[in-house]
Amino acid sequence: MSGHSKWATIKHKKGALDAKRGKIFTRLIKEITIAAKSGGDPDKNPRLRTAVQAAKAENMPADNIKRAIQRGTGELPGVNYEEFALEGYGPGGVAVLVEISSDNRNRTVSEIRHVFSKNGGNMAEAGAVSWMFHKKGDIVVPKAAAKEDDLMNLVLENGGEDLKDDGENWEVLTEPSAYEAVLEAVKKAGITPASSEVAMIPQNYIKLEGQAANTMIRLIEALDDHDDVQHVWSNFDVDIKQLEEVAS
Repeated sequence: MSGHSKWATIKHKKGALDAKRGKIFTRLIKEITIAAKSGGDPDKNPRLRTAVQAAKAENMPADNIKRAIQRGTGELPGVNYEEFALEGYGPGGVAVLVEISSDNRNRTVSEIRHVFSKNGGNMAEAGAVSWMFHKKGDIVVPKAAAKEDDLMNLVLENGGEDLKDDGENWEVLTEPSAYEAVLEAVKKAGITPASSEVAMIPQNYIKLEGQAANTMIRLIEALDDHDDVQHVWSNFDVDIKQLEEVAS
């Protein structure tokens, strides 16, 4: 079963907490600002449109969204962010891919290396693990929200690629270009996803148990909590109960 969709569901639950809201807003504002560099009109900029939709889903005030767009287009002064990825390994040789948005590359690389070493992992060279992942639209739907056949037909009719059984959830995969259409179709059908994003999906998974699993979850959490980290992807798999206990 997919470790990614389990982790995505847990992050969604954690992200709903008010204590995390400030961090969520910071991350979303960065994404909007960067996306707006390619154009400030969401109707003509798919990345910006997705970022704005995500911000609205978190109830970000419209003025915050507008200012973030204006900083990206240059209408307002703002920080110049650089996007890059860092790669590494966790316990058991688990692959970790970290997407970064930083105004100081050297500082961020040093800090992320420290996070890895402090939490049972180690940094790797560029290209060491990125080949293990494919970019896909990833929509996680609770099984209670939809029947398999109905959801499968809906997904395929709107350009989706696959529907996987992940225990308590269905995991819908799409090509990035079809993500918006499939997500919109799911919502129009009255189905509320547990989470949805364009994600880096592993080709295969490594099952972790016991202390190795605990260490891996702590590493992912530590990376995810860094201010310059936009996304963390990994190919670990772990029992859902242990994941919830450690992540709580």
